[in-house]
Amino acid sequence: MQIVKTRFEGLIEIIPTVFHDNRGWFYEYYTERSFSEIGITTRFVQDNQSFTRKGCIRGLHLQSPPATQAKLVSVIKGRIVDVVVDVRKGSATYGQYYMCELDDEQHKMLYVPEGFAHGFAALEDTIFFYKCSDFYRKESETGIRWNDPTLAIPWPIDNPVISAKDQELPTFEEFQRKSVI
Repeated sequence: MQIVKTRFEGLIEIIPTVFHDNRGWFYEYYTERSFSEIGITTRFVQDNQSFTRKGCIRGLHLQSPPATQAKLVSVIKGRIVDVVVDVRKGSATYGQYYMCELDDEQHKMLYVPEGFAHGFAALEDTIFFYKCSDFYRKESETGIRWNDPTLAIPWPIDNPVISAKDQELPTFEEFQRKSVI
């Protein structure tokens, strides 16, 4: 397993060791021992999977207290550009975004600590998988509008498909006024 630390405290890219042979490939997605050795001691309680069509953007989503979530995200099939925004007040990278590509060839994962809004752009039809450190609670659901001008995220899709719900998320400025994270 290869670890790529980012300039965001706690945000880590993880590239698993993949074993290939004439039958195909194998890798360990998650083992508590291996993750603990690299400093990730998060207890995951819920796994989610979604299918997203090419050209869609999902996000930027997060849950507010008391149900904040850390996530371990990856792609089972397809390719995305994954985006997170640091919304931890007092963080040196508060209000900044991080982008990386996740796909079904390298099998890279992104560990996203609590306090980050998360979204992605599907560059292909994609099956997305993520582990969460807390259960989904509708009353804690929040987010930031994907095309917020203050964040100016350079999404790699022109004219993306966006859900009505994501279109109505607050701007980063509005989110900051309401945020308790």
